[in-house]
Amino acid sequence: MRLSLDDVAPRVMAVLRPLRVVITTWPEDETELLEGANHPKRPEMGTRQVPFSRTLLIERSDFEEDPPKKFFRLKPGGEVRLRFGYVIRCDEVIKNEDGEVIELRCSHEPGTSGGKGKKVKGIIHWVSEEHAARATVRLYDRLFKVPQPGADHEDGDFRRDLNPDSLEILEDCALEPGVTAMTPGDRMQFERTGYFCIDQESTEENLTFNRIVTLRDGWA
Repeated sequence: MRLSLDDVAPRVMAVLRPLRVVITTWPEDETELLEGANHPKRPEMGTRQVPFSRTLLIERSDFEEDPPKKFFRLKPGGEVRLRFGYVIRCDEVIKNEDGEVIELRCSHEPGTSGGKGKKVKGIIHWVSEEHAARATVRLYDRLFKVPQPGADHEDGDFRRDLNPDSLEILEDCALEPGVTAMTPGDRMQFERTGYFCIDQESTEENLTFNRIVTLRDGWA
């Protein structure tokens, strides 16, 4: 299934657990449209325009205040490249009263959009907060915790191997605005996350996406 979807599914940037990033070196009222390929291996599928603005959203897991070795995503004083966009550096970490990181203040390197300029090891996906389409995302996972349910139990009761985390529902996820033009049943790849389809009951006002399969097989 993954191979079939990989060949036909257009790519979309979707931030499921958002963390705000403010680009302090970018004008407040300016938006730039960056060009991104709809599929990295199929140029005939064309390109799309992705809005870039002062306030962005990234995955919370793409930032670590005290990162382990070989962590090539965003960290205090560190640099990453935004997919299709600029190289940015994390200059300041903002926390709430409970010590939770709620915002990063970063600067961008002019002249580095679209892969130009300096080379950095990390590339992360993102969405402009102002332009983001908000959606509910259902993360379906395996129904069972093991490859052969019930095989390790004398009574063969497969119910004991049910996965309690087979469905996780995330609200207020942030996606590229172009997804609003898609229709129920359309399939796409959320970059770095997995393959998804638009729920049959999804509407432009209440977007809902269902995960078909993850990018990699955890049992392989």
